[in-house]
Amino acid sequence: MGLSGKEKFSYGLGAVGKDMVYMLSASYILYYYQDILGVNAVAMGIILLVARVFDAFNDPFMGVIVAKTRTRWGKFRPWLMIGTVTNAVVLYLMFSAPPALDGNGLVAYAAVTYILWGVTYTMMDIPFWSMIPAFTHSGKEREGLSTLGRSCAGVGSAIITVITMLCVNALGGGEERIGFSRFTLIIAVLFVIFIAITCINIKEKSTVDVDAPSIGQMFKALIQNDQAMAVVITIVLINCAVYTTSNLVIYFFKYDFGGDTWYNSYTLFNTFGGAVQILAMMLLFPLFRKFMSTIRIFYVSFLMAIAGYAVLLLLCFTNMSNVFLLFIPGFLIFAANGMLTVLTTVFLANTVDYGQWKNHRRDESVIFSMQTFVVKLASGVAALVASLCLNLCNLSSDTSDAVATAGASGSSVVGLRMTMTLFPILLLVTGVIFFHKKYQLTEERLKEIQEA
Repeated sequence: MGLSGKEKFSYGLGAVGKDMVYMLSASYILYYYQDILGVNAVAMGIILLVARVFDAFNDPFMGVIVAKTRTRWGKFRPWLMIGTVTNAVVLYLMFSAPPALDGNGLVAYAAVTYILWGVTYTMMDIPFWSMIPAFTHSGKEREGLSTLGRSCAGVGSAIITVITMLCVNALGGGEERIGFSRFTLIIAVLFVIFIAITCINIKEKSTVDVDAPSIGQMFKALIQNDQAMAVVITIVLINCAVYTTSNLVIYFFKYDFGGDTWYNSYTLFNTFGGAVQILAMMLLFPLFRKFMSTIRIFYVSFLMAIAGYAVLLLLCFTNMSNVFLLFIPGFLIFAANGMLTVLTTVFLANTVDYGQWKNHRRDESVIFSMQTFVVKLASGVAALVASLCLNLCNLSSDTSDAVATAGASGSSVVGLRMTMTLFPILLLVTGVIFFHKKYQLTEERLKEIQEA
């Protein structure tokens, strides 16, 4: 028997909760500690980079632990529930720093809670995705459930992107520190409830082995597969560009766009961008695919993103009183990012076939584990770049009490604009040139490999 609607709903609900938590941490931790609590931007950047690198190396170890687990509830659900409860607690503590802390004490608190958050998130994230083969029967069913999970995860991310600042402002009565603590508590409780529903309604129907490749295996597979190496490096460059912008966009609206209700414009822009990104994945990519090859769509997406950043830079030096003008570059950037997300996954899958043809073995799990590793690494590097920008531009809530309503001064916002636009353009141009020179798996070439 196939999966019931109840089981699909329960798994999708877990994915929503899981990515609500991830997006809250990824998008707002730097803002919370640097802008609201006044922690030095460079210190926060180093903490975020070290934590993400540690987290990336921690993934394979958690995979091994899950693989060796044997309980009457199965190997996945115990870790899924333990990881969720502990992660929810740490998430709340992370966004509820004691008011008495300051200086080095606050830096230490941020470092400990953020690293613990990463460890506990991995504790539940690895079994969440690894458990799919244990309660599905066919490849088609697994593919469908994976797609459902990824789509629901996107919904969870979009929810946080849209509602966070509005809820923080409402719950805190204008006090962002209090608002974040209360909002995080609500999200943490919902997270536990959603995953509990997943664990209750989904039963492991078979015993599966979790293939948890080591870091050494990952790099060995890359070195022996030049096409996988090309795609992975391109993914790093793309994600560094995307995460740098996502870390800085809230500062752009607060200190550059300005206004008493800047968070309304920020929310509206993110709502539009999230919708465009999802529609690009679901509608625009299939439309382009009807008359373009995947590689051609890849180049078109790069050009769209670069053009979007260029238009954004031009608009920054005009009167930005109307947020709807920002929808123009926003459409180009978010639509491109949506299609690039799909395409990098497709290209990575293609390199598995290439590796089997070249090295006579399929390194599917190893290569896709590497994707998770490099995305986390890219997010850490981007957080450090964003932190250095904030430090050099001297942007924080204690710089000037009037900044948030009147807009920051000239040199500060110019630096912010340049980092948000020119740095991503540089990374994307480097990425497209590198990809063009190194990636050779055209549709014709793939057909030859598959027929060999």
